[in-house]
Amino acid sequence: MELCDATALELLELFRTGQASPTEALRSCQERTDKVNPAVNAIVCEDREAAAKAANMADEAWRRGEPTGVLCGIPLAVKDTHVTKGMTTTFGSPLFREWVPEKDQNFVARLRASGAVITGKTNVPEWAAGGTSRNPVYGATGNPFNPALNAAGSSGGSATALACGMATLATGSDTGGSLRNPAAFNGIVGMRPSGGLMASERRPLGWSTLSVDGPMARTVTDTALMLSACASDDRLDPLAYTLPGETVRASKGRFFPLKPVNLKGLRLAATEDFGSAPVEAIVRRAFRNKLPAIAALFGSMEMTEPDSTDADRVFAILRASVFYAAHAERYRDHFEQLGPNIRANVEEAQGYSLADYTWAAKQQTVIYRSYQSFFENHDILISPAITVSPRPWTEMYPSEIDGAATTSYFHWLAMAYNVTLSGHPAISIPVGVDEHGMPFGLQIVGPRGGDALLLQVAAMIEAAFADDPDLRRPVPDLKALAAMPPIASRPGFMPPVSTTTRSSSIKDISYAKQP
Repeated sequence: MELCDATALELLELFRTGQASPTEALRSCQERTDKVNPAVNAIVCEDREAAAKAANMADEAWRRGEPTGVLCGIPLAVKDTHVTKGMTTTFGSPLFREWVPEKDQNFVARLRASGAVITGKTNVPEWAAGGTSRNPVYGATGNPFNPALNAAGSSGGSATALACGMATLATGSDTGGSLRNPAAFNGIVGMRPSGGLMASERRPLGWSTLSVDGPMARTVTDTALMLSACASDDRLDPLAYTLPGETVRASKGRFFPLKPVNLKGLRLAATEDFGSAPVEAIVRRAFRNKLPAIAALFGSMEMTEPDSTDADRVFAILRASVFYAAHAERYRDHFEQLGPNIRANVEEAQGYSLADYTWAAKQQTVIYRSYQSFFENHDILISPAITVSPRPWTEMYPSEIDGAATTSYFHWLAMAYNVTLSGHPAISIPVGVDEHGMPFGLQIVGPRGGDALLLQVAAMIEAAFADDPDLRRPVPDLKALAAMPPIASRPGFMPPVSTTTRSSSIKDISYAKQP
């Protein structure tokens, strides 16, 4: 096994015993990047000199027997929407093509302080708006199981980099499934934590639970390890609050090591579509085929789901408010440098009234309370993580699923955003492949605040299937990827230039700019 394919826990043991060093682990990831990244375009920016310096410092720390943190020397890839000191951070936008931040955002700083070695930045859709990681700065990211197909988004670059061994851990974020969807498409693990657990100072709507940061890895235990390193309090995040003398959100070691849990004592619920999501037949068949083996691990299983009435419209309105808060002034001042998704989000938001927003906020509360009633009678909920098998990345979004038209460019993410609205923690883990040979992601949803239980359950399922060729994590053909022509040579690699014009009905935008 090459070091770049080792888990974080395996690397830490190798570092501890002196059988390998952080510098060797970093070099292994970089060599893998050189071989396969041209075929998939997951890593879009590197600073190898800075990475080597950080790895050397980790080498010295391990030699002294004083590792600097729980991730000391672990190669980490950072999503290009996460502000990273000294590394170009573009958000996939031409507006920030040359921006090199002078400081880390707090999430990245916590990971760096834990000893992680940042290997590079990973590709995203423009401003993380969409489920396809293609933007006008860096082009498209391809799926490692077929680079002509979508790696999903918005954390698609992170997921692909992990699947290919370009990094051991990676950062992601999630509004409508941006941690879970790419995890599902690439055969890795992505976790959406409870709101406030991964504190963030960058959300323009600080009280909104829709957008969260989270960990990505190739295993559940590595995901838990990464979460334990960066779950924290932050006074700039109103959801990550403290009480006098007591930190409520945090802290290191809270989720790792994971304790075994008796799955036979848990009541499992399962749903194919949350009652309304447009799930394609191939995904339904894959879920049905895998369900008996999953259900056999639990004490009981029932096909049912929480009441998520009007989830599509609720999410559309609340999501529009998030994008309006972040991008309305950019729409006004830099319209020509924004892509169609950002323009559409701002214009959609302008079409809603305060009454619409109030209704959506109230209905989200109804959905949240329906989840609380549901989890009185069930301990864990599972579903497919995403509605379709991967399609070509030249398709901005699936306009139809099994012949039925989708209602928006994010409607195909409904399996994920149904859970987003509840605020419950959720994780996507790989469970074999579908009949097209593409990874199948199982979404697991925990009870309110049940991040630890969720990770315990996911780890038990992962362990149960580790030796089953039909249910374990699939691995891409790295030799085939290394022999492929660069993805940049494929037609449509760069997205087409948007020709839409500014809406004549756009209202005045006058609130303060967000950083």
